[in-house]
Amino acid sequence: MTDWTLECSACPHTEPGTALATVCPACGQPYLVRYAEFPASRRALLDRWDMWRYAALLPLRDGEEPVSLGEGATPLLESRELARALGVRRLWIKDEGLNPTGSFKARGMSAAVTRAKAMGVPGLVVPTAGNAGAALAAYGAAAGVPVRVYAPESTPRGILATIRTLGAELITVAGHIGDAGAQARAFAAERGFFDVSTLREPYRIEGKKTMGIELAEQLGWRLPDVIVYPTGGGTGMIGMWKAFAELREMGWLDARSSLPRMVSAQADGCAPIVRAFAQHADRARPWENPTTHASGLRVPGPLGDRLILRALYESNGAAGAASESAIRHATARIGRTTGVDAAPEGGCALAVCEALVAAGNIASDAEVVLFNTGGGVGYRD
Repeated sequence: MTDWTLECSACPHTEPGTALATVCPACGQPYLVRYAEFPASRRALLDRWDMWRYAALLPLRDGEEPVSLGEGATPLLESRELARALGVRRLWIKDEGLNPTGSFKARGMSAAVTRAKAMGVPGLVVPTAGNAGAALAAYGAAAGVPVRVYAPESTPRGILATIRTLGAELITVAGHIGDAGAQARAFAAERGFFDVSTLREPYRIEGKKTMGIELAEQLGWRLPDVIVYPTGGGTGMIGMWKAFAELREMGWLDARSSLPRMVSAQADGCAPIVRAFAQHADRARPWENPTTHASGLRVPGPLGDRLILRALYESNGAAGAASESAIRHATARIGRTTGVDAAPEGGCALAVCEALVAAGNIASDAEVVLFNTGGGVGYRD
């Protein structure tokens, strides 16, 4: 049986893996899953083509079936044209828009709903900038667990329609995701629904970390020089950095492979991580009046700010912000150059990457992976 504990990311407090835990009661910071042991070799991989191929590295008890809709196994697409245009040796796009409900959020919700269902929660609630709500609606439906979603009124209408179509109760909120989060937490306290907000439960990170494991396998168990990741709540970056440490600990990586530089890409209308990184801070002050059409990046005060910044500092990484016009231009450029129907968050990754290459922050001989975290179709009316 896979065994794990929940360790606070900021203080010594722990909980058993059987606990229905949210944030640490001692300091209010997120938990991280720590496993008692890992498999000795890559022979532990399952013969299936979704993220549960990596079940031996995930919080799944022996005999449990995960709540799965076929998430993961997304393509890693090389673009020689973009590599030449930006001035790097090689460039790939990891296209998470081909997940169920059209975004990387499917990975985290598959893991979170699997554990929540196993613990018998009466219902699930989440605040969302869009994609997390659609993913929770889908996995809640698959698990037979009621779902309530709180979303800002400015959330793209196509994504709101998906949430309704999949049977969740949708509440739209004036303001940003922080305002939606306050209402979601109040509802959870009142009705006993389990809050699966970003980093307010420990298992979405575990699902997101499979992006890193999958990337390593797709590259022959080595890693690129640079990963550019569009950063809102940041669970994808936190999860991948955790995965890389675990893969190195297990000896699964090619001995010649070093860990990549992690780069946070944000919109200049909501860039708390970029500002904190520039100030060499270990926490990010909430962004005032956040604005960007890339709704997944409109997260003014990410709970995981410490962990995001830690990944940037430990990897000798970087952070950059792009304007709204640069994001729109780069999003269109991805589609017209590669055929990937990118969300604006993916466009932001390209825009920031190009600026960092031009500034000499990303070397011309680098191998770079850009993450497109969602499909563009949900952003169109």
